[in-house]
Amino acid sequence: TDLPRSPPAAAEPRHASPAAPRRLREKLRTAARMAGPPAHTAPGSRQQVQGGERRAEPATGAPPARETRAPFRFDYERFRRSLRHPVRGRRPGEDPETRARRMKIREMMKFAWDNYKQYALGKNELRPLTKNGHIGNMFGGLRGATVVDALDTLYIMELEEEFQEAKKWVEKSFDLNVNGEASLFEVNIRYIGGLLAAYYLTGEEVFKSKALELGEKLLPAFNTPTGIPRGVINLGRQDTRSLFSPCSGMSWSWGWASAGSSILAEFGTLHLEFLHLSELSGNPVFAEKASTFQFVLNKVEKPEGLYPNFLSPVTGNWVQHHVSIGGLGDSFYEYLIKSWLMSDKKDSEAKKMYDDALEAIEKHLVKKSAGGLTYIAEWRGGILDHKMGHLACFSGGMIALGAEHAGEERKQHYVDLAAEITNTCHESYARSDTKLGPEAFRFDAGTEAMATRLSERYYILRPEVVESYMYMWRLTHDPKYRQWGWEVVKALEKHCRVEAGFSGIRDVYTTTPTHDNMQQSFFLAETLKYLYLLFCEDDVLSLDDWVFNTEAHPLPVNHTNFKA
Repeated sequence: TDLPRSPPAAAEPRHASPAAPRRLREKLRTAARMAGPPAHTAPGSRQQVQGGERRAEPATGAPPARETRAPFRFDYERFRRSLRHPVRGRRPGEDPETRARRMKIREMMKFAWDNYKQYALGKNELRPLTKNGHIGNMFGGLRGATVVDALDTLYIMELEEEFQEAKKWVEKSFDLNVNGEASLFEVNIRYIGGLLAAYYLTGEEVFKSKALELGEKLLPAFNTPTGIPRGVINLGRQDTRSLFSPCSGMSWSWGWASAGSSILAEFGTLHLEFLHLSELSGNPVFAEKASTFQFVLNKVEKPEGLYPNFLSPVTGNWVQHHVSIGGLGDSFYEYLIKSWLMSDKKDSEAKKMYDDALEAIEKHLVKKSAGGLTYIAEWRGGILDHKMGHLACFSGGMIALGAEHAGEERKQHYVDLAAEITNTCHESYARSDTKLGPEAFRFDAGTEAMATRLSERYYILRPEVVESYMYMWRLTHDPKYRQWGWEVVKALEKHCRVEAGFSGIRDVYTTTPTHDNMQQSFFLAETLKYLYLLFCEDDVLSLDDWVFNTEAHPLPVNHTNFKA
């Protein structure tokens, strides 16, 4: 079965939005150092900027006022010169075993891509057992999720022919004129993130123009009383003709989300990409919209300093007190520390939010099992649920990334905490028959780091554990992380590789697992990329220059301003 990261949507009424608070708007304009209208807005057209920010009204008989400022242009060559390391590294001498392992992972990527291209090109994902494509309902009619997710991985792995195939599909076949309900979060992290990364890596204008066009289609989701976006957006054409369509540009909350609420991990996982949309277009509206959440969250009271997973986009208040570092919460925390890093350590507000949140998490949610395993429990109105989802296993890498920039007295503490959590996630793999980890594992009734429910025993090619291995390797260079990563490679080859691609499995606790017939796009975007980087030198996509979005798409650190 298809196991998306979010259940399907249900429609709810649309709400109008006021402009973002003036203080925040001005602060963002100053911080962004961006000027001028986007170059693609023609005189006399209606500029589709939502939320009352600015509109170019339709032309009348009078000639339009002359625009005195030159159109904004991003200086790509200057950006590339600012990078401190070559994107693919300098490749000094390395031991043959490391190179052989990296090349094996490259072969796995080529195998996954070739089968997708043969059986499912243009569909969102490959069904490798039935050798056909899958479209799904998360992307609002958009196609080619695997193409866009794979672009930067193909490029980094120097799979040049395959990268050109993917680029050609984007140029010739990637249609943004669709009309359907899409997950704002998934479209942002996969499509916007993938296109932005491909542009920054190659300078190919097609990736930038597609990212900006798609970004504009997401703006109506922010039309709420608080500016907190709803989770579902109709991607119908947002031009003057679409004003007669009752659906175009409308947004809803997920039907399963409590009381029409928005989800922490969704509205808190937009600003890395949206800041870059503003950087590339010169239009501050993207940065303004996506950064409003900081203003809202700083106003609302946090129970015990924690951030619950559900917030009303109407009132700006919490809807229920469920806290999780796994699904529904996860990437909100990741994007706080990464916002600070991406700003070249200037976004002190994001850093403070991250530090305070991590302190509350450590105080209330971090526990140690009887067997000595450190884990992060979930919190339901003050009552702990002693389980950890596979999605929460990114947190070892996140804490390691933050530790690198903590004060000396705290740095070692966070390195140790990151190592302990990463070890626990490794144990969830090591204790299974397939050496792959379950969707969730528990610490209760004598069980440690194992799934106790049938519904939690599956593995869908998820990346979070190997993501933490990669960050821990770069922070410590302890060889165990490469060894653990290689164990995952062998397990994927043994249990998930099938005749026509890679498939998730339904039960990690049997050596003859049933396959789920789905090669997830994030397997190519994340799992294989993080494994490859684990066996690269540190200057390949150096953390000095790049921040990975939550789909592992590299976005550059803003070392300077690149307005041409």
